[in-house]
Amino acid sequence: MGSVVGQILPLAVGVALSPFPIIAVILMLFTPRARSNGSAFAVGWVAGLTVAVIVVLALSSASDTATSDSGGPSTTVGWLKSVLGVLLLFLALRRWRRRPPGGETPEMPRWMSAIDGFTPVKSLALGAALSGLNPKNLALTVAAAATIAAGGLSTGQEVAVSVIFIVLASITVVTPVVAFLLMGERAEGALTSAKDWMAANNDAVMAVVLVVFGIKLIGDGIGILT
Repeated sequence: MGSVVGQILPLAVGVALSPFPIIAVILMLFTPRARSNGSAFAVGWVAGLTVAVIVVLALSSASDTATSDSGGPSTTVGWLKSVLGVLLLFLALRRWRRRPPGGETPEMPRWMSAIDGFTPVKSLALGAALSGLNPKNLALTVAAAATIAAGGLSTGQEVAVSVIFIVLASITVVTPVVAFLLMGERAEGALTSAKDWMAANNDAVMAVVLVVFGIKLIGDGIGILT
């Protein structure tokens, strides 16, 4: 179990390092419905990751393709990780090309301008979409779930490792909400600084994250295939 946890930790960190969701949840904490919308977004984020992990584990269990006859990861897992790694490198290239010239303010997604009017239901749906449907997060979550499925763990151990992954992958989204609920306006200064830094460095941060984890997944895939 320990070795599987070690393998999924970097993938959880990769999901956690997602500037747009962090910016979105902080923006929600400055709206009239801060407490309900922020909490709903965090719940949606966790739910999106949970569903993605459960689906991959269920498919792996049903098809019995995650492990080889020797008990290690199968070639299917090797190919899956390699393909996901290539996908992340492609996304990194796109991000790098989209970064604004030095000194210019990056353009934020249009939906961020409508956050003031969000309801808790919309906030919940946005959190789930950004965690479970975002290409980068989905690729890393699928890779983590495939790693768990190929680890030869008992059902209880799979659940425990999945919880560890989801908790770590959610920490950067849940922490601002918890800080606001506990500290209220006293947390606004720190949250604003974090939001502004993330907005200014979003594309560069994401490009680096995608390259690092893309290379890691390709390396893992090659290691399994060879």
